[in-house]
Amino acid sequence: MYYKFTPILKNTIWGGTKIAPFKNIQTSLRKIGESWEISGVKENETVVSEGPDAGRKLNELVAEQRENLVGRANFKRFGTEFPLLVKFIDARDDLSIQVHPTDEIARRQGRERGKTEMWYLMPSEPEATLLCGLNRQITPDEYKRMVAEKTITEAISRYPVGEGDCFFLPAGRIHAIGSGCFLAEIQQTSDVTYRIYDFDRHDDLGRPRELHTELAAESIDYAVLPDYQTHYTPEKNRRVELVRCPYFTTAVYDLDQPTELDYTSLDSFVILIGLGGAAIITEPDGTHFVLRAGETVLLPATATTLKVEGSIKFLETFVEELRS
Repeated sequence: MYYKFTPILKNTIWGGTKIAPFKNIQTSLRKIGESWEISGVKENETVVSEGPDAGRKLNELVAEQRENLVGRANFKRFGTEFPLLVKFIDARDDLSIQVHPTDEIARRQGRERGKTEMWYLMPSEPEATLLCGLNRQITPDEYKRMVAEKTITEAISRYPVGEGDCFFLPAGRIHAIGSGCFLAEIQQTSDVTYRIYDFDRHDDLGRPRELHTELAAESIDYAVLPDYQTHYTPEKNRRVELVRCPYFTTAVYDLDQPTELDYTSLDSFVILIGLGGAAIITEPDGTHFVLRAGETVLLPATATTLKVEGSIKFLETFVEELRS
C-alpha cells in the first residue's frame, strides 16, 4: 500500500521555474515558489492522486486508518492531523528573513503549534546562498533596532550552498532562503511564520509586505553557534542519517544496487522524496510502484519491507517517539 498526492503549487513573488520541469508537470504558473507535496495543513490538504483512494484528502485517510497509517504513538500524539509538511522550494529571489516559534511560545501567542524544519539542497545556482543562525550576540532590543535600520542581515550567518547541503532549523533559529536555492523542506505541520525583514518588497497590490517584529523578537533563539550547517559523509548504497529530532527523523539514500528497506520495527508512516533518478519499489506481496525524481510517496505504518531496484537518490523521513 502506498499513496501519491497531487501537489499544491504556490505562485509567489520570489518563485522560479525549476519545480514544474523537475516534477515533469504542465502548468500555466510562471513563478512557482513552492510545491506542497504532502500536507495536512487546514485548507491546504493534499489529495490522493491515484489508486482506490484517489480524490481523498490526507487527513481523511488519517481519521479513517488511524494508527495503521501514522503509527500508534503518532496517532496518540497528533490525532487526525498528519504531523509533517513536505515541500519543494525554488527561490528565484531572496525569501524574507523569518523565524518560527517553538510549540510553547506559539501556544502563548495564541497559535496551535510552532515549527521546526530542515532543508536539503538540490542542484542550485552556482551563486546560491542562504542565511541561517545569528553570527553575534544580540539582545531583543538590538534586534529590533537592526530591523528598523535594515541591517539585520549583518547579524546572520551566510552560507554558500550546493547540492547535498543540509541545514536543520529548530524553532527559534533565524533564517532565510537565498536566491538561486532549490531545495526540499521537511517541517512540522504548521504554517506559522514570522517575517522579520523583506527587503522593502511589495505585494501584487503594491502594499508593503507585513512584518512581525514583536512576535519574532519573542520567538528568536538568541544563542550563537559556531556553525549551523548539518555535516555528514555521503555514502553509496547505505542509509545516511541527516537529522533526528522529536518532530522528524530524516536520512538520504544514493542507490545504484538493489537495496531492502526494513520498517518492521518502526511505529510510523514513512515518506520517500525522490531527488534524482528512478527506481522500482516492490512490497512483500509483489505490488510495486515507481519512484522518480520530483515524486513523493507516503507509506503507511503497516509497511514492513521494501525492495528498491534502480539508480535513485531520495530522502526518507518519519516521526518516531524519541526516548531519553
